[in-house]
This record gives sequence, structure tokens and C-alpha cells, in this order.
Amino acid sequence: MDSLASAIQNNVSQVLIGKRHAVGMAVTTLLAGGHLLIEDRPGVGKTLLARALARSLDLPFQRVQCTADLLPTDILGGQVYHPQSGELTFRPGPVFTSVLVADELNRTPPRTQSALLECMQERRVTIERTSYPLPEPFFVVATQNPLNYAGTYPLPESQLDRFLMRINLGYPEADDEIEIIAGEDGHRNLDALAPVATVDQLRAAQAEIQGVRMERDLIAHIVDLA
Repeated sequence: MDSLASAIQNNVSQVLIGKRHAVGMAVTTLLAGGHLLIEDRPGVGKTLLARALARSLDLPFQRVQCTADLLPTDILGGQVYHPQSGELTFRPGPVFTSVLVADELNRTPPRTQSALLECMQERRVTIERTSYPLPEPFFVVATQNPLNYAGTYPLPESQLDRFLMRINLGYPEADDEIEIIAGEDGHRNLDALAPVATVDQLRAAQAEIQGVRMERDLIAHIVDLA
């Protein structure tokens, strides 16, 4: 378990310079089977982090750019009519992937934000009373800008509750900035990033974590701290 987490963290840190702690938190969230919310300013590497995680495990990746006119069907998919046959068939949306980045989630209205609720909790999409299972693993990395930015909507409590962890990346330190500028472009490095684990290893790690038993006294202590 430790070797798998370290391998993923080291791999992602090759392209996301100076953010080892944040990368570690993201890896922890992924292994625990949760979802990650990154709150920070544009341009600090939020999407790069998600892409690097997906590449490190050779997982399918999709990105949705959230805007004020984004509709739930743009995320989930929907029924498509075929005139030749007169039938409706379901066309899956970008949510049918293993790693989904919802970029600037708080720029889209609450109705569209809520489209992710069932996906994140139940790992499925329901369209016209028919449920479609999502791939396993399924990992959502949502990013949001600080609320003082123009054109943002606050995420509701029901949405925030779906995230296991909420982190920020922050701007790099001066030494890290020098290394970033002096080195190659981060996205070019990302293209050269090789997988360090398989999806089967990830599933096994997630199953092992889900099987961890916590004593009642420890649970009570956690409740007291909260």
C-alpha cells in the first residue's frame, strides 16, 4: 500500500513541481475511493494534477469546463432520437470515465452542479428512470475559484458533502518557480509520464482500505474532535 502511494506521488510530482504535500492528499483521496475538491486561483496546476494522476494509473480521463450555460445533459449525456429507426438511444456524457475533472464547478448554476450528486454518491447515472453504472474506479476532481471571483456560485452543502477532501495548491515558492521556468513545459512532461501502477492494483488498494476496521473508541474520539 505504502509503495503504491509513494510511486504515484513521486510520479505526479515530476510534473507538478513543489506541491508534494497536495499531491499526497490527492493520492490519499483516490486510494480511499473519495472525491477531491481543489479551491484555488486559475493557473496553479489543478487540472495538471488530475491529468497526472490519471496517466500514472493509465486511467481514462475526461474534463468538463463548467460555464454559466452548461446543462446537466452536457455532463451526464442523454437520449438521442434516430429518425431512421424511430428509436431513442442513450448517448453517454463525459461523466462515463474513471477520472473526471469538473473545472471551475462553481461557475455553473446549482441545477447543473446537482447533476453530479448521484454520480458521486451512487456511482451511477439515471436518465428517464433507467440507471447506468459508472466505471470503477470513478474519481471526481472538481476545481473552484474563490467566491470573491466574479461569476461564481457557492457550492451547496449537499455537493460539498460528496467530497472526501478539500485542498488548495497555492502559488509555487521562488525556488520551485525557477525550476518550473528553467525546465520543460509541464504539459509536455505530462505526455512523457509513464504509468506506475495498474487499475487492478488501484482496485485492490481501495478494497483493502475499505476493509480497515476502526475501534468504537477511535470513532468516538473522531466525533469529539469534529
